[in-house]
Amino acid sequence: MIPRRASYRDIPLYAPSKRPCRVDLSDNTNLFGVPPSVERVLTSCVSAVPRYPQGYAPELRRALATCIGAEPEAVTTGCGSDDIIDSALRAFLEPGDTLAFQDPTFVMVPMFAKVNGLNAVPVPLAPDFDVDADALLATGAKVIYLCSPNNPTGTALSRAAVERVVDGAPGIVVIDEAYADFSPGKAFLELARSRRNVLVTRTFSKAFGLAGLRVGWGVGSPELVAEVEKARGPYKLTGVAEAVAVSVLTDDADWVRDRAAAAVACRERLRGELTALGLSPLPSEANFLMVPLPGAQAVAERMRERSVNVRAFQGLTGVGDALRVGVGPWPLMETALAALRESLR
Repeated sequence: MIPRRASYRDIPLYAPSKRPCRVDLSDNTNLFGVPPSVERVLTSCVSAVPRYPQGYAPELRRALATCIGAEPEAVTTGCGSDDIIDSALRAFLEPGDTLAFQDPTFVMVPMFAKVNGLNAVPVPLAPDFDVDADALLATGAKVIYLCSPNNPTGTALSRAAVERVVDGAPGIVVIDEAYADFSPGKAFLELARSRRNVLVTRTFSKAFGLAGLRVGWGVGSPELVAEVEKARGPYKLTGVAEAVAVSVLTDDADWVRDRAAAAVACRERLRGELTALGLSPLPSEANFLMVPLPGAQAVAERMRERSVNVRAFQGLTGVGDALRVGVGPWPLMETALAALRESLR
């Protein structure tokens, strides 16, 4: 008999419906190609593969600190931004402590709460999809998780509501900004530098086009970051991933910015096409659209039969059934629209 943790018994593997498709729009990753410096750096990194990477990714921490005007001790890195979020929960919460988060939000957050033995308290978003600051603060949670732009809705949180949460929180506030590169001017990075209780997380998996290398980062006060670093361990970022991330950050900034702008343009063009089909996509500040649609799961299955993969959600709080459609170059969008039109009939 294999001993099992009772709290793990009902936890499923993360396995969204997916099959190999000609067009995959389900992951919100960068579909505009690979940053120019990646191939060069990958080739030069071959000799480093047999050895352990440097502990705690010092080169990337320095490069990120330079970009945002912070000290390296204020920056942490990890195997994707979800790794940093998970590490922060372990760093600041004991089993049984309360984690509060907006609902709906990033699907891994309630899963992290369960695997870490936490008391998970989802708090519905307001009707306008802003965060309900008073309801979150009323939970008394030691850690509050916010996501803006929010996954899966694509909506952004207001500055007033976020600052109210940060100023009133009894503990740490984690602000997940995985999609901030598609929403310039609406980010909260400065809160991580001006408030001692804020950790802002970001990723190289979306606009930066490095999802396959799993690189995330976070910024907060040095005291806060030091605790996250303890929880995450020294070798969560490979030497190859670190070298590529530094190169893209320093050499390919214009490429990243231009592709993010292209994704936003395609998103708004897609919105017009979906509206013409009688659908009502939610406002989005990310590189995807959330499209409320009764029976979304069946529509997504019919689209997969036409070799187009989108993410279906069922019974989302405040939304109901919906499709989440990532954006990429317009020819991919045309293929997806054709599959959607056929699947709606």
